[in-house]
Amino acid sequence: MPRISELKRAAVSLLGSFRFRHLLRTGFPSDVGIQNSQSSAWLADGPTIDGNRHTLDRILTKNIVPFWYPEVIDTNHGGYRLNHDLQGKWKGPANKSLVTQARTVWFFSRLVNSPYRKNDYLKAAAHGYEYLRERMWDRDFGGFYWEVESEGNRVAKPDKHLYGQAFGLYALVEYAKASNESSAGELASKLFDLLECHAHDAQHACYKEFLSREWSDMPAHSRSYLKTGANVKSMNTHLHLLEAVTSFFYFSRVPVVKERLTELIFVLSNTVVRQSIGACTDQHRKDWMPLVGDRNDRVCYGHDIENIWLLSEACNAAGMSNSLLMDLYRTLFAYALRYGFDRKQGGFFYAGPLRERADQSEKVWSVQAEGMLGALQMYGLTREKIYWDCFTQTLQWLVTHQIDWVYGDWHDRIHRHGRSAGDKAGAWKGPYHNGRAVLQCLELLGHLEKG
Repeated sequence: MPRISELKRAAVSLLGSFRFRHLLRTGFPSDVGIQNSQSSAWLADGPTIDGNRHTLDRILTKNIVPFWYPEVIDTNHGGYRLNHDLQGKWKGPANKSLVTQARTVWFFSRLVNSPYRKNDYLKAAAHGYEYLRERMWDRDFGGFYWEVESEGNRVAKPDKHLYGQAFGLYALVEYAKASNESSAGELASKLFDLLECHAHDAQHACYKEFLSREWSDMPAHSRSYLKTGANVKSMNTHLHLLEAVTSFFYFSRVPVVKERLTELIFVLSNTVVRQSIGACTDQHRKDWMPLVGDRNDRVCYGHDIENIWLLSEACNAAGMSNSLLMDLYRTLFAYALRYGFDRKQGGFFYAGPLRERADQSEKVWSVQAEGMLGALQMYGLTREKIYWDCFTQTLQWLVTHQIDWVYGDWHDRIHRHGRSAGDKAGAWKGPYHNGRAVLQCLELLGHLEKG
């Protein structure tokens, strides 16, 4: 009988093959004995630049991409079918959300704009772009609907939330670069102009987040699709606007886009930061005064670290030196390490109260992705060992626990006692956080390897 280690190596060779895609849907035989807790022994190549680069390459090509392509492409109704359970089995038709439809267009486009380019990925990106343009774009008032029904013929949630519009813009720009399709760039410009006309807050800076389908202000008592008040401005939404506007400015080089990018840099490096604490909180009034109280005096460690590396990218785009914000980057990262990092096993917990250890101690896939990428970005900026150690420990956690080497992709959540939970794909989970983090880390490691 073959040893378990031999069976593991055989399983690795199946990744990306037809047989593996079948196993993603039906499950491995129980006697194969592949255990995530033992994965590091056969996957990780060691904490060197080259070793980590090889590990990340395997994660991308043998775990992430085979799960999403071609499984999620909806050949019947267009767009992507994103409704898969813990074991990666499709659960049937579900409404299609702008956030994950756009994120998936972005991911396939980003693959095309990377050394992993394949024509199949360009076709997959074009498939999603067509759906965004034909089914999710509001032909009467412009902008994207928040959600449509599974077949794409009826609008389920028509109002405009800038969290979703940000991902629409992000996807359009990446697809325009991947395809050289002028229509995608034109639609991106049209969307930015709509945000500028209807959502920009000239009095208090940056953006109103939740607007009606017609782009008018919502009643004060209404709740947004993110379950916040109609007049709330959040770090979370503006974080992804920063990401999208950075990308759009690289693409367009239009002066007003740089003005908005500069505003976003100020807000995310200063306004959302609790200066006396050294961490960010999420929700604010329209004049940017922070909401306070037990529900609001909390820190999401993944968002704070994501903020660091997105600010770094935004400063590069705007022609600003990152030296101006290094003290902030160090402060935010130090807070996340002190209160939110698992010193025993690696990886970051989800959230906690200000100045206290995490009380939401599950490990969420997106937080690990941002923690790994943010740590490597900080190492690239400083060459300080503390950030390299955080990067390698978080990667080790991922390899050993968060990544599902049996059914593909990453577990949505791992609870403190090791139980995995959550769907593999849905209205909030797609290939964006982990796909983006791995691609960015591979690029950063390539730069480090070249000195």
